[in-house]
Amino acid sequence: MSYVFHRMPKKTLPVAVSGDGIEIIDSNGKRYIDASGGAAVSCLGHSDRRVVEAIEAQARQLAYAHTSFFTTEAAEALAERLVTTAPAGIGHAYFVSGGSEAIEAALKLARQYFVEIGQPRRKHFIARRQSYHGNTLGALAIGGNAWRREPFLPLLIEAHHVSPCYAYRDQLPGESEEAYAQRLADELEKTILELGPDTVAAFVAETVGGATVGAVPPVRGYFRKVREVCDKYGVLLILDEVMCGMGRTGHLYACEADDVAPDLMTIAKGLGAGYQPIGATLVSDRIYDAIVAGSGFFQHGHTYIGHATACAAALAVQRAIDEENLLANVKTRGEQLRAMLRERFGSHPHVGDVRGRGLFVGVEFVLDRDSKAPFDPQCKLNAFIKQEAMARGLMVYPMGGTIDGKRGDHVLLAPPFICTADDIDRIADRLADAVDAALVAAGASTTVRG
Repeated sequence: MSYVFHRMPKKTLPVAVSGDGIEIIDSNGKRYIDASGGAAVSCLGHSDRRVVEAIEAQARQLAYAHTSFFTTEAAEALAERLVTTAPAGIGHAYFVSGGSEAIEAALKLARQYFVEIGQPRRKHFIARRQSYHGNTLGALAIGGNAWRREPFLPLLIEAHHVSPCYAYRDQLPGESEEAYAQRLADELEKTILELGPDTVAAFVAETVGGATVGAVPPVRGYFRKVREVCDKYGVLLILDEVMCGMGRTGHLYACEADDVAPDLMTIAKGLGAGYQPIGATLVSDRIYDAIVAGSGFFQHGHTYIGHATACAAALAVQRAIDEENLLANVKTRGEQLRAMLRERFGSHPHVGDVRGRGLFVGVEFVLDRDSKAPFDPQCKLNAFIKQEAMARGLMVYPMGGTIDGKRGDHVLLAPPFICTADDIDRIADRLADAVDAALVAAGASTTVRG
């Protein structure tokens, strides 16, 4: 009997007892390659001594001080490092304990900003279908993950959703990337006009689509066009990089590849690499300055914001990434992983797409490659893939509802930045075996790799 209220109380979980590089070891001594970084979190693996030593040193000196009384050297140093490497216009970092909190802070900052500058009618938030922005009520409200939202709809604030940038499914035959991006930007503009330009506060989007759609990168020019629409109507651009940011795509901030700068940006997961719970909302100078010149305080906060030990851990993580030039390794190993998956699944009848950036990779499964028809959700293919992968000592992040919240299956891969070429080989081999076994176990197919 367990006294823990687990996410899935009917399921018996293995007990994790230690970590060794990219592997987690359970109480029976079985090793699992963490090919998803948990949930794209463990970018340095599970045994980086430098980070552990930084945590120990900070805890011995000062574990925690409430931010209504003090700042700390750890928080100041981490904020400086993040802001000085951030996209143009970002001037300050507001530290929280995770991604959902970072989104909540961004939403409140956007609203308070418009109140401070005398535009209190701006209350609407626009996001994208099939997005995921967190599980707190505000984050859930703007998110486009239908399955997660459905039980709590009566509790959620009003939000508005436009199409995702999902080229595999939605780019029309013969339609160029430029035309597709423009079509999506036009849809955003139409939605702003329908709501009333003076009532829209912000557009919220994951720079690279994460858990709900499986590492879907935007087409070229998409975010530049979105930025132009937002600027035209005075709408803030909030980029959610909780999962795809902090080096996961090969850039410290994923939006660097898209040549766009947001007004607010949320980060977490890879910020602290799982060694401590931490996230941050990065804030543009114009938003910060408006609040300082107005009421003089942000009407928001949590007990553990700016936690000294968490900031010290995150600072050590970011230094390690820089010292080892791991962003270059992310790009190289990411290219290797996508190439290997395309080689193994290139003629597989039930693999429709392999996509992503850096070590942020998605594999989408289909009943039929030509029509892109998905499997029946009752097959629960994604659950069988997780089961078969775990049996083979591989952790991956599968999900269903890829297309519309109900139909579609994919697997998300987000292995640690420290992966070697041999590690990538092992990940690809084990995943290919797990997929074939899962298709048979789910009764989804009798045709596997030849």
